[in-house]
Amino acid sequence: MKDAKEIVKEKYGQIANQNLVEKDGSCCGPSCCGDSVDYTVFSESYKDIEGYDPEADFNLGCGIPTEFAMIEKGDTVVDLGSGAGNDCFVARALTGENGRVIGVDMTEAMIGKAIKNAGKLGYNNVEFRLGDIEDMPIESEIADVVISNCVLNLVPDKDKAFSEIFRILKPGGHLSVSDVVIRGTLPEKIQQAAEMYAGCVSGAIEIDDYLRRIKVAGLKNIKVQKEKIINLPDEIMLKYLNPTELTHFRKSNTGIYSITVYAEKPDKG
Repeated sequence: MKDAKEIVKEKYGQIANQNLVEKDGSCCGPSCCGDSVDYTVFSESYKDIEGYDPEADFNLGCGIPTEFAMIEKGDTVVDLGSGAGNDCFVARALTGENGRVIGVDMTEAMIGKAIKNAGKLGYNNVEFRLGDIEDMPIESEIADVVISNCVLNLVPDKDKAFSEIFRILKPGGHLSVSDVVIRGTLPEKIQQAAEMYAGCVSGAIEIDDYLRRIKVAGLKNIKVQKEKIINLPDEIMLKYLNPTELTHFRKSNTGIYSITVYAEKPDKG
């Protein structure tokens, strides 16, 4: 049986190799991904945001982390799970020509798409590196800001991921990440569903546990900047639960949420 990381890598490789961007900017629904899971149900519109490139947006995020990231001119920004480059290009608009943006992704096809998009846009201060978030190909204390969009919940060893974020942040630097979390306990059938894992649900953990792991990594001033409930359509849920199980789930206190979280690395002084 494939491990969770291989499932995610395979699925997002397939997505990257599809002609995903349609005229209306939507992508990766059942009609264009060739499978039964719509990976865009969490996404928010970037349409009016400076730096947005529709060709780099597969609608796979669950928030807009740059909206709260307080990126300043000249900052070095690292985007974890950078996909085709959308959040990197938005970050580049904020940090300017004198800043630097580094995207990290473990899927070769996504890195290829991102490099192609950056070349098309003529950006010479945006780069993409193939690598694992649990063992980043990034120097220590290089980033003013770390961003990520609906990716960290997919990482099996979240403690290692947050430890790596702490390592690459400069003292006084901060993160702003959008992610999917849970309140309550997901039904076991959803937890074990491979496609739902790649679609950002089954890899999610309890919100309190998520915030605790950030704190354990050494980060401070942790704040939930934005929170919204995610209502997955019945047609998706019924692929994993029978009607009685779905009714029970809807009546339970369990919820799937998108959050954007801020946290700082303490200053050495």
